[in-house]
Amino acid sequence: MGKFEKLAHRRAGRVIKVVDAAGNPVAGKKLRLRQTNHAFLFGCGAFDINAYYEFDKPEIKKMAGERMALWTDVFNYGTLPFYWGTYEPEEGNPKWESRMKAAEYMKERNIQVKGHPLCWHTVCADWLMKYDNETILKKQLERIDRDVTQFKGKIDMWDVINEVVIMPDFDKYDNAITRICKEHGRVNLIKMVFEEAKKMNPDSTLLLNDFNTSVAYDILLESALAAGAPIDVIGIQSHQHQGYWGAEKLHAVLDRYSHFKMPIHFTENTLVSGELIPPHIVDLNDHQVDVWPSTPEFEERQMNEWEEMYRILFEHPLVEAVTGWDFADGMWLKAPSGFIHEDNTVKPVYNRLKEMIKGEWWTDEEVCTDANGIVRVEGFKGDYVLADGDAEAAFEMKADSDEVLLLTI
Repeated sequence: MGKFEKLAHRRAGRVIKVVDAAGNPVAGKKLRLRQTNHAFLFGCGAFDINAYYEFDKPEIKKMAGERMALWTDVFNYGTLPFYWGTYEPEEGNPKWESRMKAAEYMKERNIQVKGHPLCWHTVCADWLMKYDNETILKKQLERIDRDVTQFKGKIDMWDVINEVVIMPDFDKYDNAITRICKEHGRVNLIKMVFEEAKKMNPDSTLLLNDFNTSVAYDILLESALAAGAPIDVIGIQSHQHQGYWGAEKLHAVLDRYSHFKMPIHFTENTLVSGELIPPHIVDLNDHQVDVWPSTPEFEERQMNEWEEMYRILFEHPLVEAVTGWDFADGMWLKAPSGFIHEDNTVKPVYNRLKEMIKGEWWTDEEVCTDANGIVRVEGFKGDYVLADGDAEAAFEMKADSDEVLLLTI
């Protein structure tokens, strides 16, 4: 088997003719082919980037600033928080400025941005509870109109509705979104919110996102698509605080959702570098601890599990994105589920992923033009420059093409 045989679908080739400023072929010239970004979305929660702009405390800015430098050195895809209850704790007063600054920071660095989520029964706005169901639905759609429109061009990808499988049956506490889901049903609510988001930004990429990977999610997807909901991507969560899924389950989940022949994003993924949550706990939120330490032994385990998971997902042709949910330890449930420690020192998993994303799966090599100034280049799909010293020309390599691309260097 060739070096990249399993990853042939992740690679592409282009035929390039290199000319000088006068249009003459640059013959027999050694040039540097250098990748500048991946087409595949290697992602992570970008909550620290948002925190940098949302909070004014110097210690938060220092901590978040250090994390941003580490974050952007590996990932090209970030998820920003739009939980309604924390994004708009007071009706009519959303925290759009910090989100906009964070989105602009990432866009300036060629990082794909996703907003999460537009509709969810958890972390919902408490002030919605004073309204009747008709008004709640109206305000939910207005919220989608506002946010998708305001961030168009900065955020063009959204988790539209989150965890709908359990939404009408959620009974931990009363909330506005469960109320309207009960009244209208899962499929109707999905259809309404997706149609509203697509209407506001026809060029957006819209995800249905869930942690439930059973046949219940399969049936819900089937029904929503049949009803005409403009779902672009299947979102799959895997918060593995009780242990790594393993290759067998990963392949089974991929097989289950591959029959839709739609792009698949693994949207929220966590693997811990500490003790696992006991298996008898059904709702992970019920696991409350004062401290949850990361240990060298379990950091080795976390690194190996992430590597295997990444390789399986990167090899699958329908998977377009993988997002690690926590960049740093101590986030949700105080879990040691990050790629770095709370003090910003990196963990083995950080280095291993960087080696894969920016090394093993990265193209940076010398090429040479022929007598006619032509060279065929190959590499992992993404953005590139062809360089002669400081002079360079940028181009994309997203699909195989025999059409000659003219570059002036």
